[in-house]
Amino acid sequence: MLSLAALTLGVGVTAGSAHAAAPAPVQGADFSACPALSELPEGADPGDWRCEAMTAVGHLTLGRIDQSLDKGMAITFAEGTANGEFRQVFGAMTAAPVRVRGTWLEITPRYAGYFDFQSNDQRRGELNLKFGVSGPAVPSGCSIGTDADPVRLVLKETAASTVVSQDPLVVAFGVADSRFTAPRTSGCGRLGPVLDTVLRMPSPAGANSLALDARVGLRGYGEAGAAVSSASGLISGISR
Repeated sequence: MLSLAALTLGVGVTAGSAHAAAPAPVQGADFSACPALSELPEGADPGDWRCEAMTAVGHLTLGRIDQSLDKGMAITFAEGTANGEFRQVFGAMTAAPVRVRGTWLEITPRYAGYFDFQSNDQRRGELNLKFGVSGPAVPSGCSIGTDADPVRLVLKETAASTVVSQDPLVVAFGVADSRFTAPRTSGCGRLGPVLDTVLRMPSPAGANSLALDARVGLRGYGEAGAAVSSASGLISGISR
């Protein structure tokens, strides 16, 4: 089993604050991962549904990890009504690996089985994540959080929605959560205790934060490529 020293680059190296991430791109919203019409709930009228393609950059603090998410992540989902009820269908999430400063490790944010982006007065949305861990001798499937025991985010608005593009319709906003907890690593075999020490897991509420600068492109299902709603109706909040 690898020692703590084998995973770190040097004694006493700690994660420092990273520079602020660059703004998420406005142009080129990618709708290729939108759920197909066949994946919408029974009774869904395509004219009442839209796909939302979100890209975001920001900053993550998670135990020892204190890194800019400057390579960004993308989340795609659909929302609308079926039989008079508001519904959402997840599409896909992708994110680039992030090197944990001062170690040979990388983490990759991944979807952990639950989301709710219908906003209200208390939160902008909820999202469960897990963070894949990779590095020397780290087994496949090693992660911080799992679908059964995820990192649960309750995202609060930090910057109000503004329209930044009309074709495609793109809305920008900011969200953050600084109250979530993170569990011990899972699926890491005998390396688990070493990784917990290196990454300082589990990590309690108050020691973690995620802040995102997000852009969401919107497209209706009623007509291919058609924008949905008017811009004025969206500024008050995506998925409200």
